[in-house]
Amino acid sequence: MTTNKISMTFVLAFSLCYSVVSFAAATDGGNALGKQIEKVVTQSKIPRGELSLMVSYIDNQKSETVYELNCEQKKIPASISKLATAGAVLDQFPPGHKFKTVLGLDADKVSGETYSGDLYLKGGGDPSFVSENMWFLINQFERNQIKKIKGSIIVDDLLFDSVRFDESRQENRVDRAYDAPVGAMSFNWNSVNIFVRPDQSGKKPKVFLDPDVEIFTVDNRAQQNESDKTDIFVERKGSQIIVSGTIGKKSKEFVAYKNIQDPAEWSGRNLKLFLKQRGIVVEGEVKAGVMPKSMKIVAEYESKAIEGILADMNKFSNNYVAEMLTKNLSISGDDIGTLKKGMGKINEYLARIKLPKDQYYLINPSGLTRENKMSAKAMTYFLEVIHKDFKVFPEFLVSLPISGVDGTLKKRMRNEPAERWVRAKTGYLTGVVSLAGYAGRADGRVFQFAFIFNGGTDEARIRNFFDKILNTLID
Repeated sequence: MTTNKISMTFVLAFSLCYSVVSFAAATDGGNALGKQIEKVVTQSKIPRGELSLMVSYIDNQKSETVYELNCEQKKIPASISKLATAGAVLDQFPPGHKFKTVLGLDADKVSGETYSGDLYLKGGGDPSFVSENMWFLINQFERNQIKKIKGSIIVDDLLFDSVRFDESRQENRVDRAYDAPVGAMSFNWNSVNIFVRPDQSGKKPKVFLDPDVEIFTVDNRAQQNESDKTDIFVERKGSQIIVSGTIGKKSKEFVAYKNIQDPAEWSGRNLKLFLKQRGIVVEGEVKAGVMPKSMKIVAEYESKAIEGILADMNKFSNNYVAEMLTKNLSISGDDIGTLKKGMGKINEYLARIKLPKDQYYLINPSGLTRENKMSAKAMTYFLEVIHKDFKVFPEFLVSLPISGVDGTLKKRMRNEPAERWVRAKTGYLTGVVSLAGYAGRADGRVFQFAFIFNGGTDEARIRNFFDKILNTLID
C-alpha cells in the first residue's frame, strides 16, 4: 500500500469515527484485530450510542488506529479522569518528590521533661500520611525526652484553603471513605475503620474503631446468630457510628470504612492519642492555628515518593488523593492550595500536550462528578503522549492496576488471556463504566485504549464486555 493510500485511510477513519466504526488498515494485523473487536461489539448487543471506544498503538512514533466507535463523542468519564491528574502531577513533580509533616515547639519553654507551651502539628499536604508515619514522627519527638505537655496541640493545615468538599464533586455527601474531606494536614485517608466481630461468649457482637479516638461514639444495635452469615450495616451520622444488622458466630470479622468530618481535628486527636500511648501526656485540647516561624522543628516526616502516592490514587481509585495532589499542584510561593487553581494547572498541561480542545471538559480531578466530559479519542491521544515520554511513562505505568493482580482490576480478567497483560484505570458512577490504559501482547506491541459507556445497561455486563474486548485484543 502506498503512503498516500495509508494517509487517505487515516483521514477517512478520523472523519467517520464520530458516528460509525472504523478499523486500522495500515497493517493486516491491525485490520484483523479491528474486525475481531467489532465482532465482540456486535455480539454484545449494547446500544452503540452509549459507547465511545478507541484502540491504537504506536509504530515508529506514529499512531496506528486499530478500532474506533463514536470516538469523538464526549461522555462522562468517571474515575479515568485521574489519568489526566496523574499526568499533570508527574509533569510538575519529578520522581522522588516528597511532602513534609512536622512537629514544632517553643524551645524556651522546655524544662527537663516538661514543656509548658503548645505543640504544633503542621501539615505539608501529604495524602499518604498514615498511622505508621505518625509513629515515626512521635518516635522522633520522644527522643527530646519530653513527657508532659502543659499546652495544647495546635494543628496548622493552612497550606490549603478551608474547602473540605469541593463544589465540583457530586452534590450529595455520603459517609463512605471515597467521599473523604481534604485538608493540608490529613491522616489515614481521613477515614476511620470500623471492625465488627462475633463474641463467642455473648449475645452481641463486638465493635472496634481504629484508630479509637475520642471523636466518635458507637451505637451498637447489631445482633449475632449461630450461623456463618453476615448482614451488617455501618452508618456515620455526625460523630456517631451506628452499627446494625446481624453477624454469625462462625463469621469472619467484618470491616467498614467511613470518612471523618474535620481533617485537622482528626489529625490532632490522633497525635494526642499516639503520644499518650507512648507515655507522653498532653494536658490541653486540640485546636486549629498557625505555627509561628520561630518554632523549633523537633520532628519531621517525609512522605513516600510521588510515584508511590500516584499508585495509591490510581490502583485504588482514591478520590481524596486526587484532590490533595491537585491542591498541591496549585501552590506557588505564598499562595495556598485550592482545587480551582489546581484544575487550572491540569487543564494548562492538557492544552500544552495539545489534547483536542473540543474533546474534553474537566472540572474535577478525581471524576467524582457528572460534569467532567471526555471522548475515547482524547483519552487515547493522552495515553499516547505519556507513552512516548520516557521521563514519566515508567512511573505512570507502574501506578496503574494490573489485570488479575491488584487494585481495582484484581478480580478482573483473572485466568483469562488478558491476565497481567493489561494496566488500566477503572471508572464507575451510576450509569457510567469506563476503562482506559495499556494492553500488551506477546509480539511486543503495546496498545492504548479507552472505553467509555454511559447508559442504562447492567454495569457488570459492561465490565465483562470491556474485558472481552481486551482478551480478544491480546489473545
